[in-house]
Amino acid sequence: MIQTFLQEENSMKTLVVDQDGALSIREVSMPSYNDYQALVKTMSCGVCNGTDGKLIHRSFKGFGLDRYPLMLGHEGVGKVIETGSKVTGLKVGDLVLLPFTDPLDGIDSGWGAYSEYGVVNDPQSIQANLPADPGLLGCAYAQTVLPADIDPVDAAMIITLREVLSSIKRFGIKENDSVVVFGCGPVGLTFIRFMHLLGVKPIIAFDIKEEKIAEAKELGADYAFNSMKVNPEEAVKEIFPEGVKFVLDAVGVTAIINQAMGLICDQGKICCYGISANQSAEIDWSKAPYNWALQFQQFPSKMEEYQAHNQVMAWLESGAINLKDFISDIIDFEDIISAFEKVEKREIGKKCIIRY
Repeated sequence: MIQTFLQEENSMKTLVVDQDGALSIREVSMPSYNDYQALVKTMSCGVCNGTDGKLIHRSFKGFGLDRYPLMLGHEGVGKVIETGSKVTGLKVGDLVLLPFTDPLDGIDSGWGAYSEYGVVNDPQSIQANLPADPGLLGCAYAQTVLPADIDPVDAAMIITLREVLSSIKRFGIKENDSVVVFGCGPVGLTFIRFMHLLGVKPIIAFDIKEEKIAEAKELGADYAFNSMKVNPEEAVKEIFPEGVKFVLDAVGVTAIINQAMGLICDQGKICCYGISANQSAEIDWSKAPYNWALQFQQFPSKMEEYQAHNQVMAWLESGAINLKDFISDIIDFEDIISAFEKVEKREIGKKCIIRY
């Protein structure tokens, strides 16, 4: 029945951004898949303010104007509806993460998960039959099968959760470390919650919205301040006169690097998460201690993301985290352009999920 449907339906809808930043829903060909892959019907896709927003504004590193138009989306969830002839680790009906779409009909791919269909790889058959390729295998493992009883719309949030947890590990943030977090949006709040669960303490959060400050406290921040009302350096130094071990930029604003210089202790680290809109910055370390480090985590590896999966799922199963706590808006695919208009106007409180 599925085969017959797909033979009749040879096109699908996808979200595309042009060189001028204009968004549109277009009809493109159905994606093809090989013997080691599966075709997936998209169920949901999370809106990423960082990646999607920077691609729309043509400021994502590695995506020059020559690559536009682009199909957008990288936080997809879908159900397997067909499998390649050598697939052994996936079956029809499986709910999977991260279906992607390769370039179609002259439109390049910014991962293309805002499409009605996508493709995932089967790590089991790839590992058994193909030459070793760590990048391909990491991607395949990250396209993880989820429990059948999980809500397929809420499940898009798991992708952000895995990225954040893998980044905490890469930054080297551990229990009893002192951390300042700038930005209490979906990513910042996830960092705060996970660090709290990992025993990181104290956590000091800054944002410019009172509701975000309240949410930060609810999710585990020991202190939370409005950076428009208090001087961050004075507030931090009152708690930690010698400075904190880590400052985390969860906003993606390079100015935070300079602001963080006066907050870190000797051997402290400034951690920048996500793709920066600017590829250069003037750094002033006059207020920094003699010894400090700056680390960018712009693109978590898919294998690291997969390795964080079991811990995220364990927290979900135990009730330590609830996916709905991180989601504020669920918008149907037909209204996806208006969803991005709301994101641009900062009318989305937490995570926005597109539902198919």
